[in-house]
Amino acid sequence: MNPMQDLYVDKVVVHMGVGESGEKLTKAEDIMRTITGNKPVRSVAKKTQPAFGIRKGAPIGCRVTLRGKHAEEFLKIALGIAGKQVSASQLDRQGNFSFGIEEHTDFPGMSYDPQIGIYGMDINVVLAKRGIRVSRRHIARVKLPAKQQVKAPESVSFLKTKYQVEVL
Repeated sequence: MNPMQDLYVDKVVVHMGVGESGEKLTKAEDIMRTITGNKPVRSVAKKTQPAFGIRKGAPIGCRVTLRGKHAEEFLKIALGIAGKQVSASQLDRQGNFSFGIEEHTDFPGMSYDPQIGIYGMDINVVLAKRGIRVSRRHIARVKLPAKQQVKAPESVSFLKTKYQVEVL
């Protein structure tokens, strides 16, 4: 088989939406730093929502982007926590998928602390094939050929073989 057609995990984005800034967001950042090992970046509100007390531009969450071996190790742990199951509705046409974890305490080494509370997180996984750089580079950028674009059935078989994940 052509090695350029093999799929790999391009990146894993872990996001925690807290809904407000302050102490709650700081605690979420500490949890994210502990779980992923990377420094989180704050997410800001795109719109003002007076009913929820959110202003445009106010920090309301945090996220971490993982790449390479670190992303694959984190993904193995996270898929294990999610029960090694992904719904077909969680995949998009480009073969990327997302799933959620309800409690951060499910991760190894994390325990419940009443002063911190329980935080959930969203995990978004982007899959790619080798050669995707031609569509991302600045000089001589080229549209990615159809055979190099990841399709949903390819990502399903990748999940089944590499991570033993059942797609429902």
